[in-house]
Amino acid sequence: MALTPTRDDKFSFGLWTVGYNGSDPFGGPTRAALDVVHVVEKLAELGAYGLTFHDDDLFAFGSTDAERQTQIDRLKGALSDTGLIVPMVTTNLFSAPVFKDGGFTSNDRAVRRFALRKVLRNLDLAAELGAKTFVMWGGREGAEYDTSKDIQQALHRYREAVNLLSDYVLSKGYDIRFAIEPKPNEPRGDILLPTVGHALAFIDTLEHPELAGVNPEVGHETMAGLNFTAGIQQAMYHGKLFHIDLNGQRSIKYDQDLVFGHGDLHVAFSLVDLLEHGGLAGGPAYDGPRHFDYKPSRTEDETGVWDSAAANMRMYLLLKERAQSFRADPEVQELLRSAKVLELATPTLSEGESFDDLLADRASYEDFDTDAYFNGHGFGFVRLQQLAIDHLLGAR
Repeated sequence: MALTPTRDDKFSFGLWTVGYNGSDPFGGPTRAALDVVHVVEKLAELGAYGLTFHDDDLFAFGSTDAERQTQIDRLKGALSDTGLIVPMVTTNLFSAPVFKDGGFTSNDRAVRRFALRKVLRNLDLAAELGAKTFVMWGGREGAEYDTSKDIQQALHRYREAVNLLSDYVLSKGYDIRFAIEPKPNEPRGDILLPTVGHALAFIDTLEHPELAGVNPEVGHETMAGLNFTAGIQQAMYHGKLFHIDLNGQRSIKYDQDLVFGHGDLHVAFSLVDLLEHGGLAGGPAYDGPRHFDYKPSRTEDETGVWDSAAANMRMYLLLKERAQSFRADPEVQELLRSAKVLELATPTLSEGESFDDLLADRASYEDFDTDAYFNGHGFGFVRLQQLAIDHLLGAR
């Protein structure tokens, strides 16, 4: 399998990722800012197909209309020259001081109205550039103190905001869907809609739930102590995986934003296998962008920035090749059958069977031999897992 990225791989990067200047809470920049035209040209050279951005990544918060348009025009020119596209756009409602208590859910009503205007303007830009997904990460939508925020009212305001934005998209005829990006904490002590499950439940309350899905991130679910691949399966089960953020994370700690696969390698392997094949028993695969939301280490110079961008794509392609090898292994297929992994796709009740039929079936209860499961009927999960690791490590 070729490990050279192509546009068909649908690899995309946020402008804020390769453009990260190395600043963190304990130190200032270690690299110069990168111009958007240079970023587009370098990503195209490396084999990416898309660039994403927050409004404030492209033009500084508070820019004049002329300054804003200049940057938009420069981006359009670079996209035209390289063939890169903008598959997703998002809005920064977390960096400027005005959003210190959130955007959609700030206690200050005037701030909430300002946030909505900022997003509406960016929706117009997203549509202009042909973006199909609008991600909403509510990094400041939360609190540190239980006495500071009425969470039920905050959720009402969150819903009000998404409903209004959905109405706007529909009224304008924009081909755009919204993807909520969960995160449990950081920068707020507690963030609203902290996990995929919370976001899915919230989406069910919206006036246009068909327009809303999720944009899960490896690091964010891992920070909550959850299995990321399992969370993606839940999103796929609901038909709500609208976008995905790939990076690396090692356990429950701050948001590391490592290169994809440079954290929990086995989760990265199982995730790529899922995205490419749609589940162990088959099913629809994910056909959207493979979006890398990572930060090049502040230890690196610009050469290291592009090395890290290339590493993300190479890691995905390596894991894709390993997943294909795993799937093609006859012993793996036999173990999937003997471990009854594939049997899980068989309905528990036969077609047309009722609870009366089940109650009348003595084999399912009265004559069922539960004792046979003591020291017998082993599933072989450990052997199956070892085969996965063997393939991951290239030992088979």
